[in-house]
Amino acid sequence: MGQPHQPDEAEADTGAGKPALGVGMVGYAFMGAAHSQGWRTVGRVFDLPSRPVLAAVCGRDRGAVRAMADRHGWAAVETDWRALIARDDVDVVDICTPGDSHAEIAVAALAAGKHVLCEKPLANTVEEAEAMTRAAHEAHARGQISMVGFNYRRVPATSLARAMVAEGRLGLLRHVRVTYLQDWLVDPEFPLTWRLRREQAGSGALGDLGAHIVDLAQYLAGEPLLGVSALTETFVRERPLPAGATSGLSAAGGSARGPVTVDDAALFTGRFASGALASFEATRFATGRKNALRIELNGERGSLAFDLERLNELSYHDHTEPGTHAGFRRILVTESEHPYLEAWWPPGHGLGYEHTFVHQARDLVQAIAAGRPPTPSFADGLQVQRVLAAVEESAAKNSVYTPIAV
Repeated sequence: MGQPHQPDEAEADTGAGKPALGVGMVGYAFMGAAHSQGWRTVGRVFDLPSRPVLAAVCGRDRGAVRAMADRHGWAAVETDWRALIARDDVDVVDICTPGDSHAEIAVAALAAGKHVLCEKPLANTVEEAEAMTRAAHEAHARGQISMVGFNYRRVPATSLARAMVAEGRLGLLRHVRVTYLQDWLVDPEFPLTWRLRREQAGSGALGDLGAHIVDLAQYLAGEPLLGVSALTETFVRERPLPAGATSGLSAAGGSARGPVTVDDAALFTGRFASGALASFEATRFATGRKNALRIELNGERGSLAFDLERLNELSYHDHTEPGTHAGFRRILVTESEHPYLEAWWPPGHGLGYEHTFVHQARDLVQAIAAGRPPTPSFADGLQVQRVLAAVEESAAKNSVYTPIAV
């Protein structure tokens, strides 16, 4: 355990007089930094019923996790997640590890009486997600709260879109189309990191990006997907091993390499419970696209569209207006009446990606105080996991290429 973090004057004054809510986080890389930003900031922005305290962060490399703790304000470090769960000053366990450890850590944390926040996708398999959901249900009867981290629900524009759909602004839904495009794997010499190994990641672009867009589509539509038809592809099937790695070695070009065991891209269609049709594309090979998520919903009365690269905006078409002046219009989602924005800046002063994690922390803290199940719950994460499994099953069945006669 490291030396206790000494709060500065601003930290000491934040939430004075409110009960502390100790947070322990497992994992400290990209998602760990994003979650740290949320926990560190939320009490300074929103008036919360309790005061989040960054009690401890856990990682296997003591030096690296100590450096991260100092950078982001965590009071102590652990190198064993079991020790973190056992700490008396930890009330919430925040899981930011690869998917292969989600189930074990979450179930153990719930058994220890902790609240749990788990990054998406909830697990690597449906069976693991089912076990986590059962544990969460049992824990809720004891007053514990469990939530899965689909942060794109917390963009004010997507929250507004959900409210508009629920109000009937689109009428009966006809189409949902979603794409999530990145390009960070285009280089065939990019190393074989954990995200490219099924035993750790569960799947590739499907779980990494597809989980986000499946959840966002079901959240905005307000209904589940009932079935899918899918194709997946792995474009680069072998990559150089990271420095120090020894598993899965093969001799190729004089360097150690290993097989890519996940998909690089997933393309699938689906049908919602209402009969609305949906299309999804998730890839890490869209050259030039860095983090391009876009969703559009078309209904009998109107349409909504959201683009993550313009995340303070929502496009809306009201089809009940006369055609002479109807069309898509931009809603600048920065008004204090818009979701989450009552505590932020004056209208027109936009938010960014990191604010979704602040909003996520706010919603979890409020749910814990109220004793109500948060959304998305582990059951919501299980539903997404079932869709991902159905996509993989469909893709396997559709693997036989059928040429088109000319």
